[in-house]
Amino acid sequence: MLVKTFCAAVMGLEATTITIEVNMTRGVMFHLSGLADTAVKESYDRIRAAISNIGFKAPTAEITINLSPADIRKEGSGYDLPLAVGILAAHGKIGADMLEQTMLIGELGLDGKLKPVSGALPVAIRARKEQFKRLIVPRENVREAAVVNNLDVYGMDNLADVISFLNGNDSYEPTIVDTRREFYEQQYSFDLDFADVKGQESVKRALEVAAAGGHNIIMIGPPGAGKSMMAKRLPSILPPLSLAESLETTQIHSVAGKLSSGTSLISQRPFRSPHHTVSQVAMTGGGNHAVPGEVSMAHNGVLFLDELPEFNKSTLEVLRQPLEDRKITIARAKYTVEYPCSFMFVASMNPCPCGYYGDPTHHCVCTPGQIQRYMNKISGPLLDRIDLQIELQNVPFAQLSTMKPGEPSEKIRERVIKARQIQEARFKDFKGIHCNAQMTERMLHLFAEPDEASMDMLRMAMERLKLSARAYSRILKVARTIADLDNSENVQSQHIAEAIGYRNLDRGDWAERGI
Repeated sequence: MLVKTFCAAVMGLEATTITIEVNMTRGVMFHLSGLADTAVKESYDRIRAAISNIGFKAPTAEITINLSPADIRKEGSGYDLPLAVGILAAHGKIGADMLEQTMLIGELGLDGKLKPVSGALPVAIRARKEQFKRLIVPRENVREAAVVNNLDVYGMDNLADVISFLNGNDSYEPTIVDTRREFYEQQYSFDLDFADVKGQESVKRALEVAAAGGHNIIMIGPPGAGKSMMAKRLPSILPPLSLAESLETTQIHSVAGKLSSGTSLISQRPFRSPHHTVSQVAMTGGGNHAVPGEVSMAHNGVLFLDELPEFNKSTLEVLRQPLEDRKITIARAKYTVEYPCSFMFVASMNPCPCGYYGDPTHHCVCTPGQIQRYMNKISGPLLDRIDLQIELQNVPFAQLSTMKPGEPSEKIRERVIKARQIQEARFKDFKGIHCNAQMTERMLHLFAEPDEASMDMLRMAMERLKLSARAYSRILKVARTIADLDNSENVQSQHIAEAIGYRNLDRGDWAERGI
């Protein structure tokens, strides 16, 4: 008897429908074809044990299974459930009436329980696109899949429930998620707030500018100055995710298997902070099976690298292309995938190995050569891609001991949102451009052309600091954002001056200042 069931293979953020053809005849052999990896080939042993442990007799027959299309690689344990249903249907234990309009995914335990799998959201999107009527997933995956409308999504606990449902013996209700209500309820719920930050007003201003324009920023200062504290609060002043951005972000986390049980949509901008021992593959993505890396997990959010010089230099250099193109293409022998990675890059570092170079309250024990070597761990091309470079000093005791809270994130976020609204209106006719940091060179001439006095100021800065052409563009983009915060139609000299002041690391006197 020949039976067909349906599931999906996920590659990148897209899913492809896979047809599982099960043919059962007299004999005792098992054949599996269709470019399946080891996890799929091992599924038959799990399936036989699961069928036996839920009270059914595993079929004794010659079973031939084909996974079509055969030129797409099938990876992972999500094929267990559709394979088991196909085998049972071919054996006459499940009616085939509902199978044509049903897509299934899930891993089986030996006791028949369904275990969660990664990529349930892209699979649900594919099921709706292919006009399947229903999707059956493990209970832990049901809420992420149920955000897709016009598709009945059922969360099941074990194989016995699936069999009963497909045979029409028990009635189950599809899970319904009120996407918009849940999305908007959680947007502004932050555990960290800028009201907790004492002092550092100039740095908070720089972070506000960075948030308003989507700019990359690096903070350099001694230990305890508050670099990490402020970076972790940056998401609280960013504009809220749109529903489309939320869905795209959730897809990435779904494919990576990083959605917690019961999560439907990611409603806040992600904040990723990998340790400095992170590998190049973990940063960019890839591996034996294609999975998103940290740069893609930070899509539509913040990627924070603390103690930047401690990261492996090759790991830092692979950030150059994602920072510029806002997407990353991973090419391996077995696959080529592309992931989006439009994120704000935020970094922090000490000014020297001991951390106290230039600090008026601590003595630095580093030599000029050590300081220079430490700074040289960050390449010039990478620094060129960072729009704002900020110096910090430790907060004086008088400011630290005050009980008066600082300006709350809510107030800062209001100004940031107003500036972003100006940018959205400005770029409404430009596809894929949403903030000033994404402007092209042509757009700089249209929207950030400085006047003659400002151009003279910029020319002097370029010559004195020996800035690159990329740094020139960064200054204009930041100046445009500062003008938006001032609600100014044109970029003026004070905006250029402030933007130039945010290029501290372009000054080549780190080893000489203060010595």
